[in-house]
Amino acid sequence: MTPEEFWNILHSAPEPLPVFYRLYYNDAGEPVCYSMEHLLGNYIDIDAETFGLAPANVRVVDRKLKYITVRTSDKLVPGNTGTPCHPQNVAVVVTQHGTHWSKQTHGLESN
Repeated sequence: MTPEEFWNILHSAPEPLPVFYRLYYNDAGEPVCYSMEHLLGNYIDIDAETFGLAPANVRVVDRKLKYITVRTSDKLVPGNTGTPCHPQNVAVVVTQHGTHWSKQTHGLESN
């Protein structure tokens, strides 16, 4: 191949399609998927850095990306599993005839 043939082939190649990065989200504004394809559903265009990170702690509000912070709250709850404790005092661990307590974690979202 001559240099002239190479340049003719290169110049006759079609223009590449534009690259876009999208965040698809549900009606609540929660992320469904990050994609470079055209899919059905709600989406916003995002930058390459956000696409690469693909954060899950975001919501779409008024077609804008909002980062949210997630706090957790731990609470002891009675149940069938967990550490058996004295019925009147959760600080006293027993081996028989006690109330079982286990830790439950709840996530709280805030902006």
